[in-house]
Amino acid sequence: MSRKHFEFWPKSLPQNITPPATNIYYNAEVSAARYPDKPFLIFYGTALTFSQFKDQTERLAGFLEQKCGVKKGDRVLLVMQNSPQFIVAYYAIVRANAVVVPVSPMSVTGELEHYLEDSGARTALVAQEVFPQLQPLIGKHVDHAVVAAYADYVTEPTTIRLPEAVSTPRQQISASNTTLWVEALARNLSPGPLTAGPDDLCVIPYSSGTTGRPKGCMLSHANVMHTLVTNRLWFGGTPDTTQLVVLPFFHVTSMQGGMNGPLYHGSSIVLMCRWDRETAAELIERYKLMSWTAIATMVIDFLANPKLAEYDLSSLIQVSGGGAAMPAAVGERLQQMIGSPYVEGYGLTETIAPSHINPVDRPKRQCLGIPVFNTDSKIIDPETFQELPPNKVGEIVTNGPQVFQGYWRNEEATKAAFVDIGGKPFFRTGDLGYVDDDGYFFLVDRLKRMINASGFKVWPAEIEAQMYQHPAIQEACVIAAKDAHRGETVKAVVVLRATHRGAVSENEIIEWTRQNMATYKHPRIVEFVDALPKSATGKVQWRVLQEAEMARG
Repeated sequence: MSRKHFEFWPKSLPQNITPPATNIYYNAEVSAARYPDKPFLIFYGTALTFSQFKDQTERLAGFLEQKCGVKKGDRVLLVMQNSPQFIVAYYAIVRANAVVVPVSPMSVTGELEHYLEDSGARTALVAQEVFPQLQPLIGKHVDHAVVAAYADYVTEPTTIRLPEAVSTPRQQISASNTTLWVEALARNLSPGPLTAGPDDLCVIPYSSGTTGRPKGCMLSHANVMHTLVTNRLWFGGTPDTTQLVVLPFFHVTSMQGGMNGPLYHGSSIVLMCRWDRETAAELIERYKLMSWTAIATMVIDFLANPKLAEYDLSSLIQVSGGGAAMPAAVGERLQQMIGSPYVEGYGLTETIAPSHINPVDRPKRQCLGIPVFNTDSKIIDPETFQELPPNKVGEIVTNGPQVFQGYWRNEEATKAAFVDIGGKPFFRTGDLGYVDDDGYFFLVDRLKRMINASGFKVWPAEIEAQMYQHPAIQEACVIAAKDAHRGETVKAVVVLRATHRGAVSENEIIEWTRQNMATYKHPRIVEFVDALPKSATGKVQWRVLQEAEMARG
C-alpha cells in the first residue's frame, strides 16, 4: 500500500478503525435506548422518534415472520421512494434476520420480475404508487405484498409543499395476498430472536455492468457497518448534527450516509421524497439543517433558484457528494455560500458507498479523494495487472472491509470482478484513473460502459438487451450524450428491420422505452442509422459511436 496519502490524512482520525461486530439492527436498539423521544426523522413536518421507529420495525418484523413466513436468510424486495416506511421496512427485514433487496421505485413490471426471479424474494414491501407494477407478479413470483401509503406518515398540519406521491391518500387494495401497511402494523406481532450476525448477508442492491441484466451485490452486516461508521467519523458529526436527506435510499450513498449512518449515531434527518429546490431551502431554514449530501445536478439547480437569497441558510456548513465531478465554478459559489468546500467521495454499489473520500480540511476539486480507513487502493494496468506509478492512467482496484462478498448466484461474474495482488483480492472497479503525487485519486474514464445521468448509473448493455424486444429493432447501441441538466443522458443508435423502415419514428421508439424501462434508464434520444460500426470479428464498436457523440456534443 502506498502511504503517500497519509501525509494529508485528517489529523484527528486514526488510519484504521474497528467497527462494531454486530448486526446493524443493534444500532436501532442502542439509539432508541439513548434517545427515545428524540426525532429520528422528520417527514414534511411530522416526526418519528427513535423509540417509535424501533417499535414499528419490530411489529413489521413480527408480521413478516408470522404472516409472510419470512425466515433467516430469505430475501425481501423493498420498492419505495424516500419515506419513513422505507427505513422502517429496511430495518424490519433485518430484524426478521432476512436480507433487504432494495430496487428503484421507477422500476416497471419486467424489471421487478427480474429482481424477484434472480434474488428469489417471495415477499415484497412496496409503495402504493408502485403496486400496479408489482400486482401482475403476485401469485407468480410474489407470495405476500405489503403496500404503504406515504400520506399515512404526514399527520401534522403543514405548509410544506407535498409531492403528489405524498399527498395522495391511502387507497384501499383488495388484491389477493396483499396487506396494507397500517394493517400489518396493527397486528402487533412480535418477531423471534435476532440471530443474524456480522458475517450474514444484510442487503443485496443491484448493479449491472457490461453483461446486460443487473446483478445482485452480496453485502454483509460487517460490510455495511464499516462504511456507515466511516461516514460518521470522517465528517465529524455529532448526535445533534441535523441532515437534509434527498438522495434515494435504494442507492448505497444515501442508504449509508442518509439512513444507516444517522441511525447509528443517533442524529436526526429531515427527509424529502423527491427533489424540489424550494422545499430544500425551506427545510434547511426551518430546521436549521447543518449537513446535506447532494449530487452536482442538485447543487446546480439549488444555486440557480432566483429566490435563494430569501432563505436563511446560515446553518448549512457541510455539503458532500459524488457520482459526478462538481463543476469548478459551481463548487466555488457553493463554498462562498456555506463557508466550506464541497467534499467529493467515490464508491460503488459493490463497496456499499465510499472507498475514497477527500479529507474535509484538504479536499481537491473534481477528485475522488484518498482511500478511507483500512482500505488499500491501487492503479493497475488492466491487461498485466501490474501496479502503475503516479500520474499514469490505469484501472482503479480496491481491497477493504467494505468490498462485497460477490455477485448473488453468479460465480463467473464474481471471479471476473477480482484480481489477486500480493495475495490479497482486489475488486476491479472498471473505472480508469490515476493517483497524483500526493496520493489523491482522480477519475479519467470508464473501462466499463456506464452512463451517469443525474447521478443514476445506467448500463448500456442492459438497455440494449431490453430494446431488442421491440419488433422493429434489428440492432441497437446505447451511448451517453451530453445534457446541460443531467450531465449525461441516454442515447440509442438504432438500425431498424427492413420491414419497419419508414413505418416507425424515433419518438415512437422513445415512448416504447419509456413504458418498458425505469424513467432514468430509458433513452431520451434515438438516432436511426443504416448500420452500426463493427470490428473485423463483427463486434459493435461502441467507442466509435461514443467518441463521435462526444465530439458532436
